[in-house]
Amino acid sequence: MTPAYRDLAQREPVFARLITGYGCPDPFEWHDGGRTGSSQFAAMLLHIVGQQISAIAAFAIYDRISAATGGIPTPAGVLGLGRDRLRACGLSEARSGYALALAEAQATGTIDIEHLDALGDSDAIAVLTAVRGIGTWSAETFLIHNLHRPDVLPAGDLGIRRAVQTQWCLDTLPSPREVRSRASTWIPWRSYAAAMLWRSLRPPGEAADPKQRALIKLDEATYPG
Repeated sequence: MTPAYRDLAQREPVFARLITGYGCPDPFEWHDGGRTGSSQFAAMLLHIVGQQISAIAAFAIYDRISAATGGIPTPAGVLGLGRDRLRACGLSEARSGYALALAEAQATGTIDIEHLDALGDSDAIAVLTAVRGIGTWSAETFLIHNLHRPDVLPAGDLGIRRAVQTQWCLDTLPSPREVRSRASTWIPWRSYAAAMLWRSLRPPGEAADPKQRALIKLDEATYPG
C-alpha cells in the first residue's frame, strides 16, 4: 500500500474498506493507448475532443485528427487543419473552435502547456481555464492524469459525487461544496481519494476508467478471440 492510501485508510474507514475491496488504483494512470505520447498539448486536445461524448467516439475523432496532421497533433498541425477539416474529422462546431483556441494559445505563447510544472495547482488551473473550451473539470483532471498532482479533487464531477453519496450512505446527491467540505480531511491526498471514488463506481473485476474500457473494447474488436 502506498503512503497516500495508508494515510487515507487511517483517517477514513470508508477508504480502508474500499482499499480492501479494490486495491490501490493509480491516480496518475492515463489511458490513451499511447496516442498522445509525451505531448501535453495532445493530451489536452484529447480531453477537449472527449467532452460529453463516449471514449470510443473520442478516440475515433482524435485518431482522424492525428491522421490528418501526420502524427501526434501539434499546435501548428491543428491550426493548419482549420475549422472545416476539424469538423470533417468529427468535431462539433464548438469543439473545433476550442481545439483551435488551444492551438492558437500554445502557438502564440499565451499558454505553455508543456511546462506547467513550476506552477502551483490553483495557478495551473487558472492558466488552463483561461483558454476557451477548457473548464474547471478538464483542468483538474489534466492536473491529476498529466501533471501527476497528488492533491486535486474534481468535486463537481458527477461520478465522484455519486460515489460519495453511495459510500457514505447519504440520502441525497452531495453538492460540489459538500464534497469539498468532506474532503478537507483527505488533504494532501485528494487525487488518490478521487481515484478510489471513481474506482468504486464499477465492479472490482471491471475497469473503472471509461477510456480504459474503451481501449479494451477497441483491442477486442481489432484482435477478436
